[in-house]
Amino acid sequence: MTDRPILFSGPMVRALLDGRKTQTRRIIKPQPFASGYYDGEIEINVIPANDQYPKAFRFNASAVGGGAILEEVFEPRINAGDRLWARETWQGLSFGDYQPTKSSLCEVRYAATDPCADLGAEARGYPWRPSIFMPRWASRITLIVTDVRVERLQNISEEDAKAEGIEQDSDGWRDYMMPHTQCCGNPIDSYRTLWDHINGAGAWDANPWVAAYTFTVIKQNIDQIAKVAA
Repeated sequence: MTDRPILFSGPMVRALLDGRKTQTRRIIKPQPFASGYYDGEIEINVIPANDQYPKAFRFNASAVGGGAILEEVFEPRINAGDRLWARETWQGLSFGDYQPTKSSLCEVRYAATDPCADLGAEARGYPWRPSIFMPRWASRITLIVTDVRVERLQNISEEDAKAEGIEQDSDGWRDYMMPHTQCCGNPIDSYRTLWDHINGAGAWDANPWVAAYTFTVIKQNIDQIAKVAA
């Protein structure tokens, strides 16, 4: 079991807190056979985990021109049993004068749920700190990984798209590229717009290989969980 940080945007933090999000997909880097020197489809096989090594994935393809079989192995950084502490946009405020501080003895504010999040820093009274700079002690969400899969992005099912935390209202599924003007007809289309919103226009069409992580959500700091368990 390994503890690792993982970044989430504001909407995805809210989805975690609301219980809507139990999966996340991350692009495999580098992509299998990134040189492009293969012919036809890429096949994937699971290499089962054992006591010494975690589950891995073997990609196979025929080389251009036939003959040789190309092989690459992907070992995910994140594995079943790992604990992930969520990093999100935040700020620590000192007690008494409410000034930004790096001390762990502070009140932590989170942009994803702060009622003043949309105000300017001057009106709010403090700036936000990017999620990448959130320390472990400030995290409020812990994820316990239960499964790891590898697949093409566009092979996502409707149920898995829902598990990614997309939102639905009376008009349909949210369009994350145009949230105030239109909706999507199904969960996969909604997730497509979410993916492009996070990764840039055209990212969905690229259809990369992704690692799909399934997890349970604990709304508690990772070190506090350990203390309670002890």
